[in-house]
Amino acid sequence: MNVMVPLLIKRAPTFRSSRSAALFALAALTSLSPIEARAQDASPWQKDSHAAVRLLAGSRSGPVLLGGIAVQLDPGWKTYWRTSGDSGVPPRFDFSKSENIEAVTVLWPAPMKFDDGAGGFSLGYHDQVVLPLRIVPKSNDKPVTLRAKISYAVCEKICIPVEASTELTFASVASTEDSVLFAALDTVPKPASVGDPNPLTIRDVEREGKSTVLVDVIAPDAKAVNLFVEGPTPDWALPVPKLLEHGPPGVKRFAFKLDGAPPPGTNPEGAALKLTLVGGDRSYEFNINLE
Repeated sequence: MNVMVPLLIKRAPTFRSSRSAALFALAALTSLSPIEARAQDASPWQKDSHAAVRLLAGSRSGPVLLGGIAVQLDPGWKTYWRTSGDSGVPPRFDFSKSENIEAVTVLWPAPMKFDDGAGGFSLGYHDQVVLPLRIVPKSNDKPVTLRAKISYAVCEKICIPVEASTELTFASVASTEDSVLFAALDTVPKPASVGDPNPLTIRDVEREGKSTVLVDVIAPDAKAVNLFVEGPTPDWALPVPKLLEHGPPGVKRFAFKLDGAPPPGTNPEGAALKLTLVGGDRSYEFNINLE
């Protein structure tokens, strides 16, 4: 549903000269230009009962375009990360109806952890979030129109599935949404390697027996630290790692079971896992192979 903004029109005074009238008209056009530009750089909100989504377009320059999916949620409601945790439904996006687009990559801001009310945790966002999009056009000389079919869930005590379809043409040389999109990029976890000398880092990953993985984290400045794990494919439904009460001195030790690995017979040796480490306003993403 489009959000309608009322336009207030005042009666113009009588001017004594055509020059005064021209200056008044120019001032009116100047005052409207930011609104017009913003309308070109963002699609109308697609509103559901407890959430709304729209597309954002960054400045059109270079071989790769920056866009975004903005989500607004009612107070007390949340939606999910690319991996929903112990419960929930990750969002899905279909960009196949777009024009002059070779590929779209969704970038994910670091998620928060929520009690799911069933003894586990779900991962996602509340209030609002912008998912940056990295868009590769087929041709840089032709118009680019992004069309998205978005399937997601919003949850308070119960979850409600939502479907939205929206589109946006990238037209601006200097988009009014650039600052919003770059701020969203800053919340996406930075790539890192185990042992990197970052202020928040993973020092070591090791196996304990056949079914438990231990992850040692160094986080001297972060009071609250969370670790999330993903398998090489979506059917690896791994649990949210738990912070152990007793770990080595100066280390936060997390543990998780390989219970969510695919059906019996799958050998986890060498599996590619993705670990996302979040502490304060810092977040990092580590790709490892399970030994």
